[in-house]
Amino acid sequence: MGWIMGKQFIVFFSIFLAVYGSANYYIGLRFWQSLNSFAVVNRVPFWAIYILLAATPAISRWATTYIKGFVSVKLSLISAYWLGITFYGFFLWLLVDMFKFAGAVLGFLSASLVEDRGFWGMTVLTLLIFLIVWGSYNAQRPVIKRYTISLAKRAGHMNKLRAVLVADTHLGPIIGKRRLEKMVGMINKINPEIIFFAGDTIDEDVPFFVERHMPEILRKLKPRLGSYAVLGNHEYLGGHADSAVYALEQSGITVLRDNLVKVKDCLYIAGRDDPTVKQMTGQPRPMLRSILSEVDPLLPLILIDHQPYDLNTAKVLGVDLLLAGHTHKGQFFPNNFITSKVFEVDWGYLKKGSLQIIVTCGFGTWGPPIRIGNRPELVEIDILFDEIEVK
Repeated sequence: MGWIMGKQFIVFFSIFLAVYGSANYYIGLRFWQSLNSFAVVNRVPFWAIYILLAATPAISRWATTYIKGFVSVKLSLISAYWLGITFYGFFLWLLVDMFKFAGAVLGFLSASLVEDRGFWGMTVLTLLIFLIVWGSYNAQRPVIKRYTISLAKRAGHMNKLRAVLVADTHLGPIIGKRRLEKMVGMINKINPEIIFFAGDTIDEDVPFFVERHMPEILRKLKPRLGSYAVLGNHEYLGGHADSAVYALEQSGITVLRDNLVKVKDCLYIAGRDDPTVKQMTGQPRPMLRSILSEVDPLLPLILIDHQPYDLNTAKVLGVDLLLAGHTHKGQFFPNNFITSKVFEVDWGYLKKGSLQIIVTCGFGTWGPPIRIGNRPELVEIDILFDEIEVK
């Protein structure tokens, strides 16, 4: 199994390196040509600096392991932004080249304008700066998305429950203490009775999360019925899933790993391990049916699953409310078109028979700390029990 996993990683890494390298070369070549239209630029220092910037994702990974501290944090930030620059730089230059080609063939652009590399370079640079600056600003403007739902089941002595759903905070070198403190303050103002963390709470660097005293900040959350979390793919991809569980539990959060709890004899909360567990350990997660085998069907059942997959199984097995994240709603345009095709619901609310699903686009970011086309969010859910669902 380890040999197979290693082979899969080599294939994936080789494809990624080829795509990433080609995109960066294309962007660098176009900007170098644009600079040379204003003045002769020495090729060697330009490409040396450019290659160094393009290599920051790999350098920052190395620094996180062997250097840590201020240098590794800043390298992580630079590399994250460079990924965003690569993404939008590639597509902007591609659009410009396609537009120039169409203009030359169809005759709606003059030959001099088509050949004006300086003009096109400044155009791309201006748009690129705008997108990165706007995306960075937008990523730090969280909103509260509110839902009121009704479940046609009694929940003991409770007739309603105020909950908060949080996902994809990606706490670490990029999303740090300041953002976490802001999130905790927003949640405490909502004053929920219960909090659900739907995975990717910690980005990958568990030691950083602990060393920067983030568990202490999370312990400021005091929901009456507790906080419950599942692991996301990034807690596994970091290679420290068990450490992540321990760190979250030290934060005052109960971590559910393919098990369920009964809360105050009023309702059930089940939590799924992320499917990434199979890739990292070789062991598939158990069938949902086995996890829910002892559930009293008369009580409400809430399921937390990081990725909003296999909704029909949850529906058939009597889950009343499924909470998920993972998608980021694409995080930045036009990725939202991809997530909307991959997932039956990539953001918002969906009803399938008696099953209700809420998917959040998340509070943080992964990779480039930018959001375009959506905003980070917390989800406030008012759940009414023993009511006929009318939404």
